[in-house]
Amino acid sequence: MVAMGHVDPVERRFWARETSTDWWDCIVLQVWDESQWLRNFWMRKGTFLELCELLSPALKRQDTRMRAALTIQKRVAIALWKLATPDSYWSVANQFGVGKSTVGVAVMQVAHAIVDLLLSKVVTLGDVQVIIDGFAAMGFPNCGGAIDGTHIPILGPEHQGSQYINRKGYFSMVLQALVDHKGRFTNINVGWPGKVHDARVFKNSGLFRRLQQGVYFPDRKITVGDVEMPTVILGDPAYPLMPWLMKPYTGALDTEKELFNYRLSKCRMVVECAFGRLKGRWRSLLTRSDLSPKNIPIVIAACCVLHNLCESKGETFMVGWEVEANRLAADYAQPDTRAIRRSQRDALRIREALKASFQTDQGNQ
Repeated sequence: MVAMGHVDPVERRFWARETSTDWWDCIVLQVWDESQWLRNFWMRKGTFLELCELLSPALKRQDTRMRAALTIQKRVAIALWKLATPDSYWSVANQFGVGKSTVGVAVMQVAHAIVDLLLSKVVTLGDVQVIIDGFAAMGFPNCGGAIDGTHIPILGPEHQGSQYINRKGYFSMVLQALVDHKGRFTNINVGWPGKVHDARVFKNSGLFRRLQQGVYFPDRKITVGDVEMPTVILGDPAYPLMPWLMKPYTGALDTEKELFNYRLSKCRMVVECAFGRLKGRWRSLLTRSDLSPKNIPIVIAACCVLHNLCESKGETFMVGWEVEANRLAADYAQPDTRAIRRSQRDALRIREALKASFQTDQGNQ
């Protein structure tokens, strides 16, 4: 209609109503049903209100910093909307009837509150025996998690920008995550530049040190054949083979090695699915973040916490979200990571024993 030289007045009234503060106060809070909450805020209203209550101790202290004196609920809603969409700050501001700078402040206030108050409580190991039983039911014994890394696209930093260019040629920041059998994050490490190999990120993480020291999992060894096996995590070929980290066989594969790889891959897929659902809900992670390098890790960590909350609450993950996420992700393909050949003798013995036991299991079925 603009091209014809005038603007439809009905459209104009609708636009003004939708972007006024009344949209949040009178429509979203008062009228929307659960399906509308789920489609627009990626969680039901009850989960949203519970989240606001959990964050209130931190956000109440920040009330005086907000020029418009926004409620905690509205600040959390603005942050969720920005994290869950690739919308610009201006677009989100227009939607909620606030200033553009207010959106930026709200996002970081809420992200900091989530990390300060919830990260250590929500992204945690939990009941190890339940996790081990879950992976055992999927086909891998004495497994405490699956590990992988994913690249989050960012704008090129002003300093040391070349360190952030990954093997696909775009600027990124690495998120390393360990997940349980249900795809919930139990340990995360975020902030390394995209140029850094997954194995280096892992070796410099607190998770690696605790696994190496044997203190991350309770001491629960099993015997496979005649080999003692500790609780292990599962990784792809980018990780080193360790007594406590199993990875696939590479090179020429016989049927026994293929069966081992199949069992491991079936269980390791939970971490790839977790990344898919993380980015499917919080789609801002699929487009280049315009935040400063010091703020990006906080926002990524906050999204990991929100992922766990949604998964633990059984929030529906809609098929359409994955379709949209795949469309956005196509612009920033995940880099292939060079395989690591290093392995320890004890690790080789454990993997060989597992391979033999899987073949025996197959024969007994």
